[in-house]
Amino acid sequence: MCLGFSRLHIRTSAYLRLLSSCFPLSPNRVIFSIPVLFSSLVWSGYLEYDQDVLVTEDWTHVGRVEPTEDLQLTFALKQQNVKLLEETLKQVSDPDSAQYGKHLSLDEVSSLVRPSLLTQKVVHHWLQSHGIRNCLTVHTQDFLQCTMTAEVAETLLPGSRFHRYTRDGQSVVRSSAPYSVHDDVHQHLDFVGGLHRFPAKRQEVIKEQRLSKAGIHLGVTPAILRARYNLTSTDVGKAHNNSQAVAQFLEQYYHPADLAEFMSIYGRSFQHLSQVDRVVGTQGGGKAGLEASLDIEYIMSTGANIPTWVFTNPGRHESQEPFLQWLILLSNMSGLPWVHTVSYGDDEDSLSTAYMMRINTEFMKAGVRGISLLFASGDSGAGCKHLGKGQNSFRPSFPASSPYVTTVGGTSFKNPFKVTYEVTDYISGGGFSNIFKMPDYQVSAVTGYLKTVATTLPPQSYFNVSGRAYPDIAALSDNYWVVINRVPVPWVSGTSASTPVVGGMLSLINDQRLLKGLPVLGFLNPLLYKLKGQALFDVTEGCHASCLDEQVQGNGFCAAPSWDPVTGWGTPNYPALLAALLVD
Repeated sequence: MCLGFSRLHIRTSAYLRLLSSCFPLSPNRVIFSIPVLFSSLVWSGYLEYDQDVLVTEDWTHVGRVEPTEDLQLTFALKQQNVKLLEETLKQVSDPDSAQYGKHLSLDEVSSLVRPSLLTQKVVHHWLQSHGIRNCLTVHTQDFLQCTMTAEVAETLLPGSRFHRYTRDGQSVVRSSAPYSVHDDVHQHLDFVGGLHRFPAKRQEVIKEQRLSKAGIHLGVTPAILRARYNLTSTDVGKAHNNSQAVAQFLEQYYHPADLAEFMSIYGRSFQHLSQVDRVVGTQGGGKAGLEASLDIEYIMSTGANIPTWVFTNPGRHESQEPFLQWLILLSNMSGLPWVHTVSYGDDEDSLSTAYMMRINTEFMKAGVRGISLLFASGDSGAGCKHLGKGQNSFRPSFPASSPYVTTVGGTSFKNPFKVTYEVTDYISGGGFSNIFKMPDYQVSAVTGYLKTVATTLPPQSYFNVSGRAYPDIAALSDNYWVVINRVPVPWVSGTSASTPVVGGMLSLINDQRLLKGLPVLGFLNPLLYKLKGQALFDVTEGCHASCLDEQVQGNGFCAAPSWDPVTGWGTPNYPALLAALLVD
């Protein structure tokens, strides 16, 4: 039985197979063969031919968008010198390089990657020929954000069909089919944003715990973190030119009153700030979000007394992709915080390769400027993708799988009521990318792990043994206390907690480097992997969750001595890590 094509529920490669089966060659019908049609998809303007346009069941289809309704689309123009940008990032991030720490300014990055005059001319002419003149650019001139009607958008981007979908009170406009661009423009664009990529649904993890009268503590608080990671009351920010940030998406807001209440309860033993320094974006007035509250309260606990920004990108314009909007902001602001933590991710296989490659370039642009980007590894263990009857594979997450960010996994206390050593939190995301090759900085560490645990690894058909492996580092991710809507809430878990905790400690180390006149850490991974676990608590117990089937019985990957794809190199021993990273 053949599916209708008014709503495309499959990746384009599968779409092509379906075309072949539904429309066999006959004397009365002309149809491209699969290779020819695939070639035409790739070379006749389909920028994101492998983009998953699946509309998941949690989204409700409302109807077609009116032709006169305004949409906002983002055009990612081809950049110049991407290979040189990558080489520059390696040099400024490698402590053995003479260029280490010599980060670039936004103007210098712009001069390096700015699209060619030909690219700018062709794209602008293409848009103007369709009557589109309401466009904004960014400092680096590699993004254009344009407003147009749905009718114009569908003419501009053949194949696109804009529909409205709703979920939990949130409304988005997306195309139900792949889009193409004119052949003359294809080589000048990476992708067009605002057509695909439904917002991922957040998984806020609250685990029920039994309270123990004999327990020393009943959950993770700033005091517990400081005790475990050896932060003293004097380990607080002092530099005037230091700052840190968290990024929030999808109607996730914090409340200033919650932050003040949290610090009044849990911040009594160390100097701290009780207000956010700056909000970039629109701060909503509804109920506080658990995610936003968790991120801000804990980055300001470990990164105590350091000015903190909140980037809030609600995606209120229905055709925006809020994660993309955040990246565009980074391309357009010169004075940014040095550490950014992000608790956001999508399955790799739900995104087009073109989109992920361009996002990687945006991460490189941040890294060469000295910005440290930390992403949560996710809360689904190794992940699980069902390939067919009785067939599964692990499912890596992006941006966690990007080679150009530092990815943070999660741990639990061995005894949940005592400050003991840490073991793997079974939800901690980790694994191997199916898209990005293993970067040079981690080859030795990952190869060592694969050899050490060779006899207990999951079947290699489940993961890409040569892909970028993650996470890189970890911290406690289980049983946190969070103040939300003025009420302390226990048992909050997830790598959304461990990521700002690590981010705050890196901000403290930046603080000490700045006081000594040293450059900030920037992209941390090359240095982190050269430390080979020095100054970190190695996590060697526990496994994370994965597919449950006849081949993989309950576990994905397991922790092991040194690096592993569940907890990375381990969790921070702050004074030792400060000493290791406080070198020129």
